[in-house]
Amino acid sequence: MVAAVHAVEPKGAPAPGDSPPVENPPAAEVQPNGAGPRSVEELAAQVRKSSVVITHGDRAGKTAGTGSGFVVSEDGLIATCAHVIGESRPLTVRFEDGAEHKVTGIHAWDAKLDLAVLRIDAKDLTPVPLADPGTLSQGAEVVAMGAPHGLEFSVVRGVVSALRDFDGISLIQIAIPIEPGNSGGPLLDRAGRVHGLLTMKSAVTDNLGFAVPVGALQRLLAKPNPVPMKNWLKIGQLDPKRWTTLMGARWKQRAGRISVEQPGDGFGGRSLCLSSQEVPEVPYEVAVDVRLDDEAGAAGLIFASDGGDRHYGFYPSGGSLRLTRFDGPNVFSWTILDQIETEAYRPGDWNRLRVRVEKETITGFVNGEKVVARDDAGLRGGKAGLAKFRQTTATFRRFRIGADLAQEAAPAELVARLEKQVARLAREPGNEKALETLASSPELARTLLKGEAGKLRVAADDLEAQARSIHRNAIAKAIGASLEDGAKSGLLRAALLLAKLDNPEVDVEAYLEEFERMTGEVSALLPPEATNEQRIEAVRTYLFHDNGYHGSRADYYNRSNSYLNEVIDDREGIPITLSLLLVQLGRSVGATVDGLGLPGHFVACYQKDGKRQIIDPFEGGKPMTQEDANALLAASGREEKAEAFPVAKPPEIIRRMIYNLKAIAIEEKEFHRALGYVEVLLALDPKDAQERLSRALLHLQLAQGDRARPDLEWLLEAMPADIHLGRIRELLERL
Repeated sequence: MVAAVHAVEPKGAPAPGDSPPVENPPAAEVQPNGAGPRSVEELAAQVRKSSVVITHGDRAGKTAGTGSGFVVSEDGLIATCAHVIGESRPLTVRFEDGAEHKVTGIHAWDAKLDLAVLRIDAKDLTPVPLADPGTLSQGAEVVAMGAPHGLEFSVVRGVVSALRDFDGISLIQIAIPIEPGNSGGPLLDRAGRVHGLLTMKSAVTDNLGFAVPVGALQRLLAKPNPVPMKNWLKIGQLDPKRWTTLMGARWKQRAGRISVEQPGDGFGGRSLCLSSQEVPEVPYEVAVDVRLDDEAGAAGLIFASDGGDRHYGFYPSGGSLRLTRFDGPNVFSWTILDQIETEAYRPGDWNRLRVRVEKETITGFVNGEKVVARDDAGLRGGKAGLAKFRQTTATFRRFRIGADLAQEAAPAELVARLEKQVARLAREPGNEKALETLASSPELARTLLKGEAGKLRVAADDLEAQARSIHRNAIAKAIGASLEDGAKSGLLRAALLLAKLDNPEVDVEAYLEEFERMTGEVSALLPPEATNEQRIEAVRTYLFHDNGYHGSRADYYNRSNSYLNEVIDDREGIPITLSLLLVQLGRSVGATVDGLGLPGHFVACYQKDGKRQIIDPFEGGKPMTQEDANALLAASGREEKAEAFPVAKPPEIIRRMIYNLKAIAIEEKEFHRALGYVEVLLALDPKDAQERLSRALLHLQLAQGDRARPDLEWLLEAMPADIHLGRIRELLERL
């Protein structure tokens, strides 16, 4: 199940934490069988003996995951969530008294509902009674038991916030924190009956979770789909008679395709999958179709493998193709024989890799096009198979070993005729004659059309890249000009231009006019001859009391919090944007107030009676003590005290805002976007050595070594004191 849920409250439903309506009493107070509610202590004692901790192992036999469950039958049925039991892994059930049982079978499971029922070899267990479906009301008090973060058999109390429906699946929304390890635990009323199974945590707040209603479990129990454990462990597994996996990772097979995910245990996340098929004497060929979900990773063919660390590899890596000889366990024993940039490779799509191995020469083909031929006879014989590196998930199909795997080429005359119709179709979409001609050779037509579409995408991507570059350069120039402008609005304009960098539709002038309106409203609140403190207090009241500006807690790392226009629209932001707004609005009404860039937390400050006063806009404009400010400085290793810490200048504020956006982009692996932020930083300060290094590393991450070289060479020439020059030389030598 997903970990983040957003839903609209049903009409009349209280928000989480609101008091339940009087007319809707908790379910435990209305018991159709006459049983009265028990105390939480009594419930905990009753349910603990029927609750279990479920663990599943990894490929090495170590514990890989932990969840919760509970007994639903005397003869060994255990209810839990489907995501708790993982996929084709050994499972163990442990009771409170320490008794452990291996799971002997999956009695029933439904991945969509996130439910599973396990069978263990045990008798005379005490099942937890199941409630009648649909008897749990909004506002009812409930108790949950689980193993949050490994804290086994923990109990927590809460209330039912609402009953939800997500994509046709009913869920119970509860004001109870759901943490890793809780999933699969029972949700009980005060009479000790199960109304649901804890399933997932909300991204909205820590004190909110969801449970699968008990009715879904009862339907699953009524119509089980049992799988013996020996068969469960084979689901998705490769046939051991055909494949041998080495160095970890997670290799699976489904619908004739092999997929691999998770980094391997080898250096660089290397993992191998060797075919048991005999390799012919040279010359021979190995081929496979491969598709990568992340072109920053690498996956493809291996051959001449000794069954360990030594083999050749031919694979895409960072959008280019590599032919590498691996002579040992780490990068110092690897030799990149060739790295090829070729338009024959289609990023994000299926690509046919083929290698021809001869006595002295290795030749590599991509989608039928020869891209590399190298003389290297260091390794021969051995096994062939598949490999993956780093974090990428890769999918393979049509693996082959043979004397000659070259596909029979279509007649040149036919190809030329169809290419003419493809070009015609590009000019005249829907042309019936062109479609009729192409339909006569559907497989070849599909290949040619996909190739043409790829060319058009490349051309479109290039034009879009040029447009982004022109826009970025214009914004960087405008930000620089605004920061050099002596006007009070210079910093404000620069911050709005930064938002326009990512959102070209931002109307900077309109937001400057809105700011002028805000200034007028604050000015109207001021008495004649207002003091500096009165002016600051008026701004603070206007922003945080009258207009609801507030710190973003549930969505702190959203880019919107760094776009000043959206902060103004949504009245929500992070410390630096809220501080910037307070400072600029204060200055616009004549106050003397500055930004203060404390480590990890931007604030505002002003002088009163010769002493610095600190305001924390993220906390609603409340004062920050000198002790708290000094603690932030000390935690970052700074020796200065808050009283003497220098105020932030406009360029520093803008750079810090860009750093925030850059960090988000890198965290989300949007390296092209991060590169754009670095370009703006360097436009503001071309001699910024750290950003020169950032730009080089981002280019390397994007497999653009030629673009990384100038910055690496600049760093070696400039010799900045805070850059490890030995590492720079090492990077250059690899290009």
